[in-house]
Amino acid sequence: MTAQQDPSRARFTGDANPYGGGDPYADYRTTDFPFTRYANLADRRLGAGVIAANDEFFAERENLLVPERAEFDPEHFGHKGKVMDGWETRRRRGVGAEHPWPTADDHDWALVRLGAPGVIRGIVVDTAHFRGNYPQAVSVEAASVPGSPSPEELLGDDVKWTTLVPRTAVGGHAANGFDVTAEQRFTHLRLNQHPDGGIARLRVYGEVVPDPRWLQALGTFDVVALENGGLAEDASNLFYSPATNTIQPGRSRKMDDGWETRRRRDQGNDWISYRLVGRSEIRAIEIDTAYLKGNSAGWASVSVRDGESGEWTEVLPRTRMQPDTNHRFVLPRPAVGTHARVDIYPDGGISRLRLFGSLTEDGAQRLEARHQELGG
Repeated sequence: MTAQQDPSRARFTGDANPYGGGDPYADYRTTDFPFTRYANLADRRLGAGVIAANDEFFAERENLLVPERAEFDPEHFGHKGKVMDGWETRRRRGVGAEHPWPTADDHDWALVRLGAPGVIRGIVVDTAHFRGNYPQAVSVEAASVPGSPSPEELLGDDVKWTTLVPRTAVGGHAANGFDVTAEQRFTHLRLNQHPDGGIARLRVYGEVVPDPRWLQALGTFDVVALENGGLAEDASNLFYSPATNTIQPGRSRKMDDGWETRRRRDQGNDWISYRLVGRSEIRAIEIDTAYLKGNSAGWASVSVRDGESGEWTEVLPRTRMQPDTNHRFVLPRPAVGTHARVDIYPDGGISRLRLFGSLTEDGAQRLEARHQELGG
């Protein structure tokens, strides 16, 4: 099956050609997966981590979650062999000379803590640059374990693992994508490669489902933050960077860690719309243009909508933005809504949007109900 036939179900199998020089991504096999519109729950910026692996002889497990795409240096060798930008295990062997091959059940595994618990919509197991040394197949399981469990606790007999991706053949030097339909809240993954080999990157796309008790204890918090369950639903332009960057944790540390649009040549403006963690009462706003110096938005405004069919109400009028600056605004009166929108004029970018407030009583009740429905 080719990517063009059905992008949502594209499957790549078999070896890629040996590297022949030039751009190593020239023959990389990939496609557009619809689920990538969701946030990456395995993002290091959210606090995700690869907390254990049974083997990482050739390349470290932590490479799986590096945010940038994998790099390839054909001349880079170390004392163990070729240095790869990914997680690579040694070749498995059988029990003896009479049966030198691994058994059907032999596999390597890595335990991944999601940066934020949530419902998983899709997974990409990327084998970039692993052309003849990728796994024959992969499988992915998920669990929901409260607190901060150790690897030993996660591997205990009392933890229930749910199969998200059954054992499936994959291809080398390819983005292997899998739709996930389990309507559950998960905190950890177990990535298995059968029987051995290398995986460059793991991406886990889904919706954050926060712990209502934690948000209640905080009282006032950022009701649009990704880690609290906010979502960037749509944007006018994603030419340089994703809109989700604007609700990532922490301040931006470089220009491409924010949201920047292409230069407009018309009389319009750019915007992002968000879904809040729940129905909220917003009392203060931050719009940060950190590291956007000659390309920050000229002006910005913020509007709020209450319900899917509600009307947009402007709560922060069009206000001049300064480059590389965090702008703070206390609203004259609280704004109640379920969605928010930032408009920038005429183009450019912002690095972060923060909407500080708290859940309304009905917003808190709905969040608690969803948390329970998803097994939280």
